Amino acid sequence: MAVSVQTGDFDIAAEIASLTAGRTDIGAIVTFTGICRGQDDGRDVVALTLETYEEMAVAELSRLEEDARSRWPLQGSTIIHRHGTMQPGDNIVLVICASSHRQAAFEAASFLMDYLKTRAPFWKAEEAAGGEKRWIAAKAEDDEAADRW
Repeated sequence: MAVSVQTGDFDIAAEIASLTAGRTDIGAIVTFTGICRGQDDGRDVVALTLETYEEMAVAELSRLEEDARSRWPLQGSTIIHRHGTMQPGDNIVLVICASSHRQAAFEAASFLMDYLKTRAPFWKAEEAAGGEKRWIAAKAEDDEAADRW
């Protein structure tokens, strides 16, 4: 089980290989990768800045990962969340869940993403092509998705 909050990019294939190396008890790997969009609400986005307090973010992501492990039989998981300034096409977040069977891996990954969107201490600001910067507000639909768990 690995949690990382970092400024640098990640290699999805390398993270999966690290999680599964030498393992024969894993029958399913589910991944989610969040990527910086170049458009949002009809605006051209040239940069996305994520701010966080790293210590707090690692603690919260670790707590969420522990919660997922208590709900589903996971053989492993990885959560990586970047912070700093990113451009469209850059990776932002990676969630990998490994289990003996696919259903647990799918559900755990979905749970983790729903809770990351609502509970992880990250603040996002988008910069538009014209230089306008705006903070991204929390969305009711994200809260509703998390409430299902």
